[in-house]
Amino acid sequence: MGLLGFFKDYILGFLDYETPKVMVVRNRNLGVIYRGVQFLVITYFIWYVFIKEKAYQDFESGLESSVHTKMKGTAVQGGLVHDSEEYAHPSEGFEVMSTTVRRDVTHDQVQAACAEHFSVPNANCTEDSDCREGEVNFDGHGRRTGRCVPYYNQSFRTCEIQAWCPVEEYAAIREPPLLEAFNFTIIIKNTIRFPKFNVSRGNVMDLPKKRDLSKYLARCHYHAVKEPYCPVFRLGYIAHQAKQDWAQLCHTGGVIGVFINWQCDFDLHTSKCKPTYSFRLLDTRKDLPTAGYHYRFAKYYSRDGVESRTLIKAYGVRLDIIVHGYAGKFGLIPTIINSVTALGSVGVCSILCDWILLTFIDKDEIYSNKMFDDSSKDPVQPTSTAFTIVSYGSNHSDLSEGVAL
Repeated sequence: MGLLGFFKDYILGFLDYETPKVMVVRNRNLGVIYRGVQFLVITYFIWYVFIKEKAYQDFESGLESSVHTKMKGTAVQGGLVHDSEEYAHPSEGFEVMSTTVRRDVTHDQVQAACAEHFSVPNANCTEDSDCREGEVNFDGHGRRTGRCVPYYNQSFRTCEIQAWCPVEEYAAIREPPLLEAFNFTIIIKNTIRFPKFNVSRGNVMDLPKKRDLSKYLARCHYHAVKEPYCPVFRLGYIAHQAKQDWAQLCHTGGVIGVFINWQCDFDLHTSKCKPTYSFRLLDTRKDLPTAGYHYRFAKYYSRDGVESRTLIKAYGVRLDIIVHGYAGKFGLIPTIINSVTALGSVGVCSILCDWILLTFIDKDEIYSNKMFDDSSKDPVQPTSTAFTIVSYGSNHSDLSEGVAL
């Protein structure tokens, strides 16, 4: 019966209805704490939620973006003049563009048989039996012929291969870096659109005449304060902002990210929506053998009726244009939701003050006895009773009871 009675009381208690009881406590210290906490909570929500986070706005981060890039500049090296058609790849690009700043050139390669480079695994040999005919080493340059031959007039020998000869590691000529590329310029035109708000913006200054815009772009260079609407950047400026040494960058190449960030508040005029730029090196510099950025390409031609090629290993500075951003505008629904949340948080003040009242002030349990009543233990009265508890000090309280007919 004891366990059955416990479950019976639990079920009946679970079905009880509870209603809050209003009790006025006239304690100046507690009242100051209550209003002070209320003020701090409301001030915090107004500042953080509505001013800093702008929770009254409807946001969109899925912007549509289009990027167009173009490189300009001329450099002189070894008596030759290089223009953008030679060092810019592609010459008219999009989100990715690279600039060749150094080259290793292997001239006049032809399809023939020649010695494999000694750095290739298992390429060194002493006799023909060390070289298996028809074997292809994917770390090497071609297919082995089965012969062990002298390595380009050297005292040691390597396996002979059928490939483009001579091999690059032996015959490549290293050209000096194109340090003048420091002053090359790249035009980055970015157009974005926020479909939710049907607003389009561009990173180029709006000028009424196309001729004026051409003149402006011909003379301006980007500056965060002086020229924020100029989309023309010097490669040296980009490397400096990415905290990279230009001479080292020309030696190994590198990948630099150009981040275009749009943060727009459409409660203001759309002309206030303008981008900010940041630059950061994207490739790693910890592992030097694989650091930097380079690629190979060949120029084919016919020489005395024999197909030949010039192999070029190009070290470049690659720019990855990365666009992101978000926009906000006043919305009724987020305003209502966050306003209700802010008002509901004021209830924390009552919880804190109730804890202070019952823990530090109510030493004689006068308030707690009046705060929690069980109507099932009192006879039902035809009248309603209202209590007012008045306290003039922390150690003295005046309890009066009034009966409302």
